[in-house]
Amino acid sequence: MIYHYIYVTILIILSVMLFACLIRAVRGPRVADRIVAVNMMGTMVMVIIAVLALMLNEGYLVDVCLIYAMISFLAVVILSKVYIGVYEERLHKTQDPDDNEDQDKGGLSDGSC
Repeated sequence: MIYHYIYVTILIILSVMLFACLIRAVRGPRVADRIVAVNMMGTMVMVIIAVLALMLNEGYLVDVCLIYAMISFLAVVILSKVYIGVYEERLHKTQDPDDNEDQDKGGLSDGSC
């Protein structure tokens, strides 16, 4: 009986922490902060599922938790890959504004026709 109250208390604490991570994921300020917040939210959801598996004595919830872990990991990897691609594209545009003009002129950088 005491375990039930402990599980409920843990679930309440985790839900409050999950809400705080959601706020961090929305507010930012950087994309890296948002990615870390999404990763942490995924981890907390896995812990919530594991606590529910203990509380309800349902073994299949552990399998759901493991599948969710794989999906969460892949989501963070894909988000990171997309962010790195966008960052590198912006970096190349800001570093090489002359190269874009040279490509429009036919690729000659010495100014000769």
